[in-house]
Amino acid sequence: MATPPPPQHQQGPGPYGGPVFTGPQQPYGAYGAHPQPGRYGCSLCGAWPAAPATVRGHQGMIVLARFLSRRGPFCRDCGLATYRDMSSDTLWQGWWSPLSLFVTPVTLLMNLGPRAAFRRLAPPSGGFRPALDPGRPLWRRAPALLFLLPVLLVVLAVQALLVVGLVVDGPPQLSVGQCVRNEGTWVEQDLEVVSCDSSRATYKVTGLLDAPGAHCAALDHVADPKYGPDAFSSACLTPLH
Repeated sequence: MATPPPPQHQQGPGPYGGPVFTGPQQPYGAYGAHPQPGRYGCSLCGAWPAAPATVRGHQGMIVLARFLSRRGPFCRDCGLATYRDMSSDTLWQGWWSPLSLFVTPVTLLMNLGPRAAFRRLAPPSGGFRPALDPGRPLWRRAPALLFLLPVLLVVLAVQALLVVGLVVDGPPQLSVGQCVRNEGTWVEQDLEVVSCDSSRATYKVTGLLDAPGAHCAALDHVADPKYGPDAFSSACLTPLH
């Protein structure tokens, strides 16, 4: 049996005088026209340009934990939507196990790399479906606000403690020749440095126990070491009256 000859591609005049190609044509969506999902463009919508990236998430479950990931490539909008959704979920789901307290911050930091790659892409085009809506930025979502609130409170508490530490003075550091008054007991001392000419002065610092073998006179009182120049040496307090 003879093999039939291949079909002939004929050209005829078009409506404006140009030739019209009447042979077989490429199907819609061929490479270079519309990228195929997962191969030439975004794995979610088929649009391009797309960046190869992996977005990660984490869930803590008391004694267990789940390590989540979603691989690209992603276009700009689908990538940002995936990053924001998975990071937002991690912010409130990723703290509920001992291991997760360390894994969750690392996961959030690792997602910053794909986020930067998505933001550098041009707007998506040529997809077989609309790209995902990126939605609100991560810092404007409820999980992020719930996470940032305790962090903000901790920062404010640290600053408040620093301010209080600067405003509230510690115990005075005694030196030889100063006069003091004890507003407490000798078990719980509350020494205040006063002028030696003041009627409130009741004791005078006559020595420091800062050397081996040093000792105070028989009638002297010994100041708490916290009032010493190095917080370890005691001072000898001699009564003025």
